[in-house]
Amino acid sequence: MKILIANWQDLRNPQAGGAEVHLFELFSRLAARGHHVRLVCSGFDGAAPTELVNGIDVHRHGGRHSFALRARGAIRRALREFAPDVVVDDINKLPLCTPMLTSRPVYAIVPHLFGTTAFNEVSWPMATMVWLAERAIPSVYRRARFHAISDSTRDDLVLRGIPATRIAVVYPGVDTRQFCPDPAFPRRTPPRFAYIGRLKRYKGVEHLISALAIARRERPELSLDIAGSGDDRPRLESLARDAGQGDAVRFLGFVDGATRLRLLRESVANVFPSPKEGWGITVMEAAACGTPSLASNSPGLRDSVKDGRTGILVPHGDAAALAREMLHLADDPALVERLGAAARSWAEQLSWDAAADTVEGHLKELHAALS
Repeated sequence: MKILIANWQDLRNPQAGGAEVHLFELFSRLAARGHHVRLVCSGFDGAAPTELVNGIDVHRHGGRHSFALRARGAIRRALREFAPDVVVDDINKLPLCTPMLTSRPVYAIVPHLFGTTAFNEVSWPMATMVWLAERAIPSVYRRARFHAISDSTRDDLVLRGIPATRIAVVYPGVDTRQFCPDPAFPRRTPPRFAYIGRLKRYKGVEHLISALAIARRERPELSLDIAGSGDDRPRLESLARDAGQGDAVRFLGFVDGATRLRLLRESVANVFPSPKEGWGITVMEAAACGTPSLASNSPGLRDSVKDGRTGILVPHGDAAALAREMLHLADDPALVERLGAAARSWAEQLSWDAAADTVEGHLKELHAALS
């Protein structure tokens, strides 16, 4: 098959996150199976206009902000030149509305929709634009077949008016060979927690800093590693200093794969305080390493974290509750190991190959229906 994908970013974009990891894990596998996969996306400073990335033919247009204006023209040109059998629309940020541009079958991948959480991250005019664009999805994508990456995302789509019969839930995978326990990296003593992800205002990392300050009233030796980059870092560093936690919170910036693995293995828990996620890829990477997650009881995270079995969920934004559970885990190594073992078992049930098999089957069905 010839598969045309539309997404805002590719895996090599410095702003790439979990949505791009998810996209490339799936479609690089389909490319390796002989399918011709082309991606239309935005460019970035120093990026080549075209590049083969993990078997995917990447075509970049404009930049982070100008892509919104150039995307539709770029997609139309790709439809003419490439003549795809199916179109994959990865809906994150602003929907690209591909069903309005083609009569070819559209397969819409939805990590999660922002809804009102957009107002926590960007200016109200931009947030309003995102909110209104998402409201139009049921009508604009009325011919599309949907791929939700979690039960929470499916439920959100159904509430917005999309029939459940047009939505398939396909859980992301995790590489359990790369992400695995290693006795050479035991838990840190004194206990240390980790947050690994982008530093964006909507991620709720300030609640984790507040929780650490509360927990350290009883266990002053506790500490936190924050790995990741993003425009919220200066604000978070200021919050940590103002809370008297400057020495206890380490901002590591973007980390390489080896450092990421070490943090996941050595931490008492991976902490994810976000109000909404599609799934939580870092949650499953931690699980594969035998490390539980302590996360907000929010959409997406309540799907990837099995509360009381593979980790612990707390009300989002409740720093006191988060602090209590940090202390609970720090005080009970046996609980950490029990949760971590169950998390590893959960991760072993999920694979990228199986997810790619499912997606390939969906795309073949769409293509056959039109033939």
